Amino acid sequence: MLYSRLSASLLAHADDPQRFVLALSGGLDSRVLLHLMGQFIRQHPQHQCVAVHVHHGLSPHADSWSQHCQRWAGQEGIECYVEQVTLALGSRVSVEQQAREHRYQALGKHLNTGDILLTAQHADDQLETVLLTLKRGSGPAGLAAMPERTPFADGLHLRPLLTSTRQEIEHYGLQHQLEWVEDESNQDVRYDRNFLRHQVTPLLVERWPGIRKAVARSAALCGEQEALLQELLKDKLEQAVYVDQSLLISALGSERMGKQLIRQWLGLFDVLMPSQAQLEQIWRAVVLAKSDANPQLCWNNVQIRRYQQRLYLVRQWPDIKDWQQTCELDQTCLLPQGLGALTLRAASVGKGQLRLPRGDEVVSVRFDPEAIEAKPVGRVGKRKMKKLFQEYGVPSWNRRRTPLVFYGEQLAAVAGLFVVDAFSGQDCDLEWHNDVSDVQF
Repeated sequence: MLYSRLSASLLAHADDPQRFVLALSGGLDSRVLLHLMGQFIRQHPQHQCVAVHVHHGLSPHADSWSQHCQRWAGQEGIECYVEQVTLALGSRVSVEQQAREHRYQALGKHLNTGDILLTAQHADDQLETVLLTLKRGSGPAGLAAMPERTPFADGLHLRPLLTSTRQEIEHYGLQHQLEWVEDESNQDVRYDRNFLRHQVTPLLVERWPGIRKAVARSAALCGEQEALLQELLKDKLEQAVYVDQSLLISALGSERMGKQLIRQWLGLFDVLMPSQAQLEQIWRAVVLAKSDANPQLCWNNVQIRRYQQRLYLVRQWPDIKDWQQTCELDQTCLLPQGLGALTLRAASVGKGQLRLPRGDEVVSVRFDPEAIEAKPVGRVGKRKMKKLFQEYGVPSWNRRRTPLVFYGEQLAAVAGLFVVDAFSGQDCDLEWHNDVSDVQF
């Protein structure tokens, strides 16, 4: 029964041939999925499958779990990769949330364009997820819970066991005499999902045996309603999103429409959605704030900020004012915290904007504009960097995240903005490739 469901789901969504990436924790559910995929690949050899085990390092048994996963995958003729991640214990973000985010980031690295990620969530997981979203007071988007398929990275995320129960999966594992790991944290009812799994859902299923299917239908209906709303507002969202991925306040319309557009805009960044109360604060305290205010709202290590009548989603990064890296001509300098790469490149004859550094001028990239004054090419007199950032329209939170290029101990250029007058020339260009756009001057 399980194999026929899995095979039907895979063949309905797969091209021919298809590459699958299986998320393998080593627990019962993913262990059964691995065994099923072994059968599928043997019967459909035109398809490929690899497994990825994410090593969180939270358990003293984590190393042995990785070894078990590699051994079990090998038995099925499936290559297994191990990705080790580090969680920031003690931060304001829950361990559960961090583990989930790091896990999907690690899995995403293994997906090529068009690949399908397979995870082993089932009907009981769906029931728990809906109960958790009810506890949070979520709307239709949250109550849609886990769809069978959703876009992920450059491919597709598929949950082929979503209509199967935990009991069916356990029966399969015992029937085929499979081994799996038991994570001791799964018994800790301090975690909300474990509390539901061990103390709530068994009572619900005993009283109402059909509750899993009923909840799945409700989740599917909420998903359809949310998809329809996104379809209806697609054009409005495209008009509201600026080239730098900020959101134009003037395009939000009424409060009801505006809040929905903000939610859909946030969905572009794959962040935890704000609660209803937080969304209300965003609207009242940020969107409707006075034009000269600099309002913000923080949650889950991100911020909503407003600047020049646009909303920005800002991640709360550690300070990098002390970061410094030397930079050689025509060699790429990798920048920290997803800021991309910088290259000082020799230009065609007479077409550059920077002079070559002298032999005694070490070129470096820094991020601390404090107490620096500069005179951009074509300007009269020096101004403090704070004033120049304001004139160039750089939001306050990006002023210590904009690369500063030094020749020796003197500022020569600010990436994406200007060349300092004393360092102008026709020998070089400065290229900054970042996540938003490619800037060259």
